Amino acid sequence: MSNIQIKIEAFGAIERQLPSDLILQCDASSCIADVLAQVELLYPHAQKMLGRCACAVGEDIVSRQTLLNHDSTLVMLSPVAGG
Repeated sequence: MSNIQIKIEAFGAIERQLPSDLILQCDASSCIADVLAQVELLYPHAQKMLGRCACAVGEDIVSRQTLLNHDSTLVMLSPVAGG
């Protein structure tokens, strides 16, 4: 199976928990949940925050079951409060 590169971009509170240059190697057809499990292994202190983030690829919010078939940028969006 071939590998793909997933760049992680984080915004909001999760941005302080992860490095700005985070790129992971994953199997092609990995789902976002698998990618996030890999991030949690590398950065266990971010686990709780990762569980609360929305995920986006491109302009679209996507589920954690979404398959990633090619090099992609996965955007992590922390929940926001206020009004």
